[in-house]
Amino acid sequence: MKIYVPAFLHKYRFYVLTTFVLLIWIAFFDGSNLISQFQLWQKYREIEDEKQYYVDALKKVKEEEKEVMGNADAMEKFAREKYLMKKTGETVFVIVDENNQSVEKDEE
Repeated sequence: MKIYVPAFLHKYRFYVLTTFVLLIWIAFFDGSNLISQFQLWQKYREIEDEKQYYVDALKKVKEEEKEVMGNADAMEKFAREKYLMKKTGETVFVIVDENNQSVEKDEE
């Protein structure tokens, strides 16, 4: 059984095979092959998600700073709650759960 080969492929066989081999090489064996490009793209998406998380966290911290910095009573309350600061001669008891984590209300 004879296979019909178009004249284009017969005439330019070397160029077609060379192009095909180069495309295979670039797709699978090159330093920036398709697999590594896909992995880099996934990592990029993860980093973008992390960036968004940190942008939101920064916005939240700036809002807290704006609330606290203008009022001395609010600053004292913030320091006591977040950093467990105390006045001289004062004793502070921290309540912890079974995992040795301090019990705090998460405001999210």
